[in-house]
Amino acid sequence: MAAWARQKHLLQATYVKFSSMAAAGQKRGAKCYPVISGEIPPVFRHVYEANTRNSQICGQRYVELLEQIKLGGGENAIMRHTQRNKKLLVRERLRMLLDNESFLELSPMAGLGLTYGDVPSAGCLTGVGKICGVWCVFIANDATVKGGTAYPISVKKQLRAQEIAIQNRLPTVYLVDSGGAFLPLQAELFPDKQHGGRTFYNEAIMSAMRIPQVAVVCGSCTAGGAYIPTMAEETVIVDKIGTIFLAGPPLVKAATGEDVSAENLGGAKLHSSVSGCVDHFGSTEAEAYTCARNIISSLNFDPVAEDSSDYENPLYDTNEFTGLAPRDYRSTLNIKLILGRLLDGSRFLEFKADYGTTLVAGFASVEGNLVGVVANNGELTHDASLKGSHFVQLCNQRGIPLLFLQNTASQESVPTNVVKAEEQTNRLKAQAAMIAAVACASVPKITLVIGGCHGGESFAMCGRSFDPNFLFLWPNARVSLVDPHRASEYPQWREQYHARDAEEKTRLEKGSCPSVFRLKKESTAFYSTARLWDDGIILPQDSRNVIGKCLRIIKQQKYKDFTYQTSPVFRM
Repeated sequence: MAAWARQKHLLQATYVKFSSMAAAGQKRGAKCYPVISGEIPPVFRHVYEANTRNSQICGQRYVELLEQIKLGGGENAIMRHTQRNKKLLVRERLRMLLDNESFLELSPMAGLGLTYGDVPSAGCLTGVGKICGVWCVFIANDATVKGGTAYPISVKKQLRAQEIAIQNRLPTVYLVDSGGAFLPLQAELFPDKQHGGRTFYNEAIMSAMRIPQVAVVCGSCTAGGAYIPTMAEETVIVDKIGTIFLAGPPLVKAATGEDVSAENLGGAKLHSSVSGCVDHFGSTEAEAYTCARNIISSLNFDPVAEDSSDYENPLYDTNEFTGLAPRDYRSTLNIKLILGRLLDGSRFLEFKADYGTTLVAGFASVEGNLVGVVANNGELTHDASLKGSHFVQLCNQRGIPLLFLQNTASQESVPTNVVKAEEQTNRLKAQAAMIAAVACASVPKITLVIGGCHGGESFAMCGRSFDPNFLFLWPNARVSLVDPHRASEYPQWREQYHARDAEEKTRLEKGSCPSVFRLKKESTAFYSTARLWDDGIILPQDSRNVIGKCLRIIKQQKYKDFTYQTSPVFRM
């Protein structure tokens, strides 16, 4: 065993050395790649202007929803939280916990417009930020929203944050201020595999994988909320406002007739000095977050060195993304116009440039990080799919992260002749090869939906079900099985509704039947992100910054060896 341990250590050291040498070579090489043209042809100026108008409408909706979300549970809830309960708002807590730089917030618009009502930001803030120079996932309850009660969308958002922590091997910090599950929806919260219990399962698995977890109890931790801090490896509790118990004083009174205060039942002094449920006592919230930062600094992580000046900016204005964001699949401009505004120095080493041209693939760098780019430039044809499969396997072999720019077309309707049927069959076989290559690629993947996410082509382009490390949408994006603008062309949509009079028949022929209206509503980026089908909507002009941040987050996992232990860490 000792010999094997020495051999394993030698292999790891060689890998880290090779990775650092390769990274240095990659940065130098990327500066020698050819520059691609990003000039917008005058003949397409009308498309650019129409896209700009559509992007402005979508962007306004984006801003309005963000303003709504910042209010949390509303002014009355904020007053109760800060004045009566003497607690800090969740974003103030994050300012104390995180380093003084921007963080990557995930799915801020989750929970809006759901069948059981609005749950702003799903009742919790999640994201990735730096603590003492180390990238960490954070999951922070917002008790102004429904008193911190967990709804089904809240659980889904927390599970996604844990999934990102597992995929990218990131330390995780929980800021717990939770009233437990919302009991009227218990059937959607408790029994199934991806319901509330999965949170605790993930905590145990993460501990076994040696992914550090720290909890700060900065409010009530009742019922299911009590398991999160007690399963974390180190826990801090705030005096006077932090409590941990399965059932609070009202239930104790109802069950036993005994009057007991929350502090005596499960307060900070009890759990830090009597029960041993927590490891650190904070007299104030500020002291507790300082303690959490000190814990992160003791994890033996080496922060990834970042050279923010060792890359070129694109040659073209990123603000022009708004005119390149397609309204629908039919108004797409050449994808290289977007690449010219996204990549370092607008440099791109294209792969199989003259083959399968409806898919663009090649090597580039984003903020100094080498990536393999796979971008839709039309329908995913037979040749384009074979090209994509080949390129994805190359990147996987070389350990290069993949960046997918997705703007897919929905599948064609029923073929009209044998030749057309054969073409579709051959294309499907080629797409299946690309789907398999993407599914089996072990390198990190980032997906950005810049237009449509439709049909089977979205699988080949690393859609949500193919486990990308991060997936973001532009506000103009559409996510659905078929493109709403083409839905009326499909016989199965026409057959659902029978025109009973001339008016209905006219509406049906125009593609305005109720099913198409519903499809248009349910395919918007805002509908998607409210249900956590993605990691959030980002403005097109912020794409380069967000992708660069994701690549730096992914890079951190190379600097720490993670293997399963025999068991997770258990507290007393």
